[in-house]
Amino acid sequence: MSATAITGWKILVSGASGFIGSALCPLLTGAGARVTRLVRTRPRDDSEIQWDPAAAIAGDRLEGFDAVVHLAGETITGRWTAAKKQRILQSRAQGTQTLATLVAHRQRKPRVFVSASAIGFYGDRGDEVLREQSSSGSSGFLPEVARAWEEATRPAAVAGIRVVNLRIGVVLSPRGGALQQMLPPFKLGLGGRLGSGRQYMSWIALDDLLGAIQFALTQDSLRGPVNAVAPNPVTNREFTKTLGQVLHRPTIFPVPAFVVKTLFGQMGEELLLASQRVEPARLIAAGFSFTHPELKGALEAVLKG
Repeated sequence: MSATAITGWKILVSGASGFIGSALCPLLTGAGARVTRLVRTRPRDDSEIQWDPAAAIAGDRLEGFDAVVHLAGETITGRWTAAKKQRILQSRAQGTQTLATLVAHRQRKPRVFVSASAIGFYGDRGDEVLREQSSSGSSGFLPEVARAWEEATRPAAVAGIRVVNLRIGVVLSPRGGALQQMLPPFKLGLGGRLGSGRQYMSWIALDDLLGAIQFALTQDSLRGPVNAVAPNPVTNREFTKTLGQVLHRPTIFPVPAFVVKTLFGQMGEELLLASQRVEPARLIAAGFSFTHPELKGALEAVLKG
């Protein structure tokens, strides 16, 4: 897709201060779009709009946008206490529904609403190949959250806005997400597989995720769930070995499953030990080209320098 495809677009972005949003906004601006950020704090200038995910925004502030990219949500890392789980679920379901409803009632509606979701939708599925039409997980907190998250975009879809629910995998970046947390022990030579290491990890390089978001903004054939993962998922054992090779460090310190569960509780079970072998079927069918389709090349690219 040509970068000029969004030249002149007005794009509203939530979650702009996160590690994905903070990389996306300059990319969109560089492609000629005018980006406005939704922020929780007092706006610094006219490029920001203050919002509360639980409340309405003055309608005229949201008029005239060509697209919305919704990335905001409570981080899922950390021990899942009852209060933490409530914040995770509410920030996604309520915040998404608030924003989707607001833009759905605008006189000039955006043409597309791209909303983050997660491959946690599928739950723990072993070696099963998961495509967008695959069912949601039958148990677990993450499938519940992802279902509510995607359902919350319904007001926008009902209003005729093209909605894309990006089911995002493990995003590779040293600036945030799982890889950032893995790097310190791996650089010290203390890395190792988690549990059996047989669980699949469906990953995507940050650059490819940003490209997929930009692609989804203009690709009219994309709507509904879209798996935002690279085409070559790997097991945790393979991921561990490859990261060690790229860092030139041994990976001889496995972490048994019971230790993961003891340290992290339910989060460890669903986020670190669950297996999701996800295929980006709709992105591939629509003609998206991955810059980093293989794990080793992706890790070398994101960790260079």
